[in-house]
Amino acid sequence: MPFTEHQQQLLDDLLIIEDAQERLGAVVDNAKQLPPLPAVDKTDQNRVTGCISQVWVLGELRADRCCFRCDADGPLVKGLVAFLCAFYSGATPAEIAASTTDAIESLGLLRNLSPTRVNGLTAVRARIRELAAKMV
Repeated sequence: MPFTEHQQQLLDDLLIIEDAQERLGAVVDNAKQLPPLPAVDKTDQNRVTGCISQVWVLGELRADRCCFRCDADGPLVKGLVAFLCAFYSGATPAEIAASTTDAIESLGLLRNLSPTRVNGLTAVRARIRELAAKMV
């Protein structure tokens, strides 16, 4: 399924940075602007299993579009998870279900990540898909 305009714009904004390490740095810097999740949202129910780091992802439906919020205990992980949440926010549950493209891979960032981080991001994508499926 092709990217939505919002998703393509997020990718394009980062792909203008030629160096993948600098692109990863921009992802982390963007997440620093996000407020942390309130403690009340950092529950086991919202925690992503399969991540070594502590990661929380929440989702809700607004005007038939998914909206995701997140937090993590480390800046790199928070940056990557926040990018995925931003990438899928604004999409419909059906668009998320039909999506087969890995946004992190589209940015060329997977080769800069450890296998445990890649596995964690796979768990985050699965969590986003699970939350979207519940919103139908």
